[in-house]
Amino acid sequence: MAEILVLGAGMVGVSTGLALQARGHQVTIVERGTPGRETSYGNAGLIQTEAVEPYAMPLSPGALIQIALGRGYDVRWNIPGLMSQLEAVWTYAKNSLPTAHRRATVTWGKLIRQSTERHAPLIEAAGADNIIRRDGYIEIHRTPAKMAMARIAAQRFLDEFGVEAKLMDGRELRGLEPSIKIEVEGATHWQDAWTCSDPGGLVAAYAALFERHGGRIVNGDAGDLHREGSGWRADDYTGEHAVVALGPWSPMLLVRYGLKVPMVFKRGYHRHYHMTTPPNHPIADFGNSVVLSPMRRGLRIATAAELTSHPRLAPPQLSHGEKAARELFDIGAPVEAEPWTGRRPCMPDMLPVVGRIPDQPTYGPISAMVIRDSPLARSRRKSLLKRWTAARAGRKFHPRG
Repeated sequence: MAEILVLGAGMVGVSTGLALQARGHQVTIVERGTPGRETSYGNAGLIQTEAVEPYAMPLSPGALIQIALGRGYDVRWNIPGLMSQLEAVWTYAKNSLPTAHRRATVTWGKLIRQSTERHAPLIEAAGADNIIRRDGYIEIHRTPAKMAMARIAAQRFLDEFGVEAKLMDGRELRGLEPSIKIEVEGATHWQDAWTCSDPGGLVAAYAALFERHGGRIVNGDAGDLHREGSGWRADDYTGEHAVVALGPWSPMLLVRYGLKVPMVFKRGYHRHYHMTTPPNHPIADFGNSVVLSPMRRGLRIATAAELTSHPRLAPPQLSHGEKAARELFDIGAPVEAEPWTGRRPCMPDMLPVVGRIPDQPTYGPISAMVIRDSPLARSRRKSLLKRWTAARAGRKFHPRG
């Protein structure tokens, strides 16, 4: 029997397994597929330290009108997708108001500033340095008005958070990124961030490191988790404790134990394109709600958020992103026959689920949902959930080391 079962082999599950392993625990990770091939595969490849403010829902009247009419590309939605998570989206909107957002930023900013520091020893030990760059990414600003706003934002980030950035005019940008073929007003070079040319490959490298250190990664149905004696069983594997790191699939498992976990599911898309001369850095074109990242497979065009239950066959955000990318670069044909799509889990308070459930003697790795069963009645479990919510808000929290 493993001491701890970790359910899910995405970036959160594998890095949780490594952290527990480093503390001397015997760990088995249960994964239905291949490590790093679901949500962790589909991002823009940024290991960010500068993003000290969590992404708030746009709440200005103009932005809300654009979203409601489906005219913008920052957030797209349809009625079934919105109604299926209405409560979570509404809570997310409330937490995007200034006071609540500042409160979340205090915690989030401290966590994300450690990103590269925490990844560095794992990258070295996993032998993954060949897919990592340490020279940041570039956010372009196409108009004078956008550039003026960028100067204000960069100064505020420096004054409030100590985040440094280099502001560039169009000439300086062309010197750094000669493959950009149009004139833009300028750019912000977020130099502290690191980038990865194969996010799924990085998870796979961490998974191999975990196995070299004696951990087990097994194919099994994590959704089969159930109590067995004083421990847990998931498929054919048992453990004394269970750590849920299933990303967007976590709430479906946890509801069986009386825990209703609100979650916003932000669907994203990406596609790779042939490019003879790719950019030297990922290019964030936030005015068009897209990030363009040079990857092993080609230029990855990654979209913003979509609130839909099912993927679209022809996602408008990706089509718009491709158009914006072709304005900037000479891009060839798509590498894949179909776009990739996946759901990004987001808690409505914009913070990770950290620690243990109060009154439950279990371990609580960062960013993992942790459960342990008990004979509590449903009313008792509702009370437990209230205390768990209070703990996450900082009103009562006793982490176990």
